[in-house]
This record gives sequence, structure tokens and C-alpha cells, in this order.
Amino acid sequence: MNNNFIRIIPKLDIKNNLLIKGINLEGLRVLGEPYDFAKRYYEMGADEILYIDNVATLYGTNELSKFISLTAKNIFIPLGVGGGLRTFKDIEKVLTKGADKVCINSAVIENKKFLINAAKKFGSSNITIIIEVLKLKNKYVLTKSNGRDIIKIDPVAWAKQVEDLGAGEILLTSVHKEGLKNGFDIEITKKISKAVSIPVISHGGAGSFKDILDVIKKTNISGVSISSLFHYNSINNKKKLSTKLGNLDFIKKQKKKKNNLNIINELKKFLKKNGVNLRYEKN
Repeated sequence: MNNNFIRIIPKLDIKNNLLIKGINLEGLRVLGEPYDFAKRYYEMGADEILYIDNVATLYGTNELSKFISLTAKNIFIPLGVGGGLRTFKDIEKVLTKGADKVCINSAVIENKKFLINAAKKFGSSNITIIIEVLKLKNKYVLTKSNGRDIIKIDPVAWAKQVEDLGAGEILLTSVHKEGLKNGFDIEITKKISKAVSIPVISHGGAGSFKDILDVIKKTNISGVSISSLFHYNSINNKKKLSTKLGNLDFIKKQKKKKNNLNIINELKKFLKKNGVNLRYEKN
């Protein structure tokens, strides 16, 4: 039984200053302006927002500054930012712009001391470690760079290690589930959330309210990170589409689908009805 107070966290993946979404972190589609979606989720009752630059590590860049500042000024819930954060200067810049915490993956895999020193300098509560897990031939492997690079480390052992090194939280992404909307990987989520005492946020696979309820009830997570289920619902409810957007034919097809006017509020009502403790409830 999960007695944690659960956070509902929209995750916004960004490339070239635009919100994107794909399947298994590949085949990315442009959906719109990140801040517009973040503002909408805030108004719907989201507990936190995550901005992740999907190509920052690949290209050695991080260009989310303008979104961080704008969001911090107008959206008054915790903001996590990740992608391409490799130095103390990178972290300091993001936090100074208004982020509440940073999300790191590759830099820590490549240099464990970076996590130790970052936790000491900025505080463990400001450091979230992204753990990307891929299931291959019934075996779970650790990855980085959006699943492109396989690391020969057991994911559960790695979760324990980053906790010991100073991480304040884990964002667990099941790469093989990401974008498919066919349910979370309960097995690996249960193993990792049970192995550590720090909060674990589960991401990858949310296709229905039931999927979200299942991962909460069957594991010890403290939050659920959701992309596709929220993004496409928001597209359905947008009155205007920017001419700057790509994939307009795809977006217009999404607009024809049935949707919830406030999907986050409806989700929270559903979870509360089914006995889930929530961090925040929108009236």
C-alpha cells in the first residue's frame, strides 16, 4: 500500500525552444510553445513542472533560460529543469533563473564526484537524478542520452548508489514505455522505489487514469510524471494553433479527439476516489 502524498507532474520535453513528444524518446513531433502548456497545467492544478531539454546532452547545449525566467515569474509551483547540465556553472545558472531543482543524468554517470560535490554545494533537495531504464530481452539496463547509450550498471544498484552520493530525488524513466501509453513498467518501478528512501517519480507509459492508479498502488513512488496524456489533451483544447508550429496536420488530427477540459483536475478526483493521498487538490 502506497501511503505517500502523490505529486502530479507534467513533463515538457523541449528541442529548439519548442515542446516536442515522441515514442521511446525518438520520432519527435513539435507540439507548441512550452510555456503555454506549462501555464495551462499550472492553472489545471499540477503540483510541479518539469522542463527537459531533450537534445542538450547530445549537442552540448542548454538553452532553457528564457522559459525558466518566464515560468518562475508567472507559475508558482516547483520547477525542475534538466538537459545538458554538466558543470556547477550550468546548475547555478538554472537555479538563479528561477528553477527549484535540477535534473541530471549523463554528467553523474560519467563522474560520480560531480553529484557528491553538487549536493554539498546546492543541497540534496535541489538535485534530482534521472535514471533512464531500458528493458532488453527481459533484462533492465541503465542508459543515458535518451536511451541512445547503454551503460553496464544495474539500474537498482545505481539508484541506491546515487542516493548514497547525495541525490535528493530520482526521476525514473522507462524508455521502452515512453510515449506508448500502454501502462508503466511496474516491475522496475517497484524495485527501485522499494530500494531507496528518497522520493521516486515514475515516468513513461501513462495512457489512462487507470495506468496512473496502478503504478501508484503497486509501488512506493512519490510522484507521477506525465507527457503524452496531458499534451494531446491540451492540444485538443487550444483555440488557436501558432503558424510557427511543425506537424500541423498531426496536431489538427489530435484536436478532433474527445478530451477532458481539465484533465489534471479530473485525474486528481479519480485518484482521490480510489484512495490515493494527493499533495495538492484543486477545488
